Amino acid sequence: MLLAAVAAPWLTRHDPLRADFVASLAPPGTPSHPLGTDQLGRDLLARVLYGARLALFIGVCTVLVTAVLGGLLGLLAGFVERWPSTIVMRLADVQLSFPFILLALTINAIVGLGLRNIILSLSAAGWVVYARVVRGEVLSVKQRDFVHAAAALGVGRGRLLFRHVLPNVAPSLIVVASLQFSQFIVAEAAISFLGFGIQPPTPAWGSMLSESRDFLYVAWWLAAFPGAALALTALGVNLLGDWLRDTLDPKLRV
Repeated sequence: MLLAAVAAPWLTRHDPLRADFVASLAPPGTPSHPLGTDQLGRDLLARVLYGARLALFIGVCTVLVTAVLGGLLGLLAGFVERWPSTIVMRLADVQLSFPFILLALTINAIVGLGLRNIILSLSAAGWVVYARVVRGEVLSVKQRDFVHAAAALGVGRGRLLFRHVLPNVAPSLIVVASLQFSQFIVAEAAISFLGFGIQPPTPAWGSMLSESRDFLYVAWWLAAFPGAALALTALGVNLLGDWLRDTLDPKLRV
């Protein structure tokens, strides 16, 4: 899917935004339209490929923002206990009481529509998982002998945190990021499906599925191909996350 998204301009010669009403609702297998066209005559293959670009871009940006924000807060809460840890964890508990999709949808409805705002809303709703995982890892790592030895040698708190603790927490952070990647892609599609995310005519899988609802009985391919792309991407990312978890933590191998 990543290769298809990068090579989209070479895999199709059609503009995903160009309408051709003469060729509207052409079925799959039509010459020059292997996946058919939508109700406006736009090539479905081009829209699915360029939709993959958008979905992966949103997933990568959201994972980077949440991993940095949640990771730093988790490091702070785990290494500097007392009131910083209490504030971060109570805020995390409050946020976890709301469903992820509902919280992201609410934040996106408040900040407004658009690509930047949907990344911000998903990031604001998704940092909690990283913070809690990293805090738990830090609480465990900082009790190990090599950390106590470095502290006894006079290593500063900042160097101790980022040189000795963070490298041992990074594998868990990477695994969480890989598993959250698919959740962010599906969440973006859900928000766009409801009309609060990426707006038409921009090719986004969620908005494409929303537009296909009125044509399910006459043009099944409008929902089948974007839905299949979304499902396969989420499945592939989850399998990648499982592989990373087994690779970075040999104790989990069966």
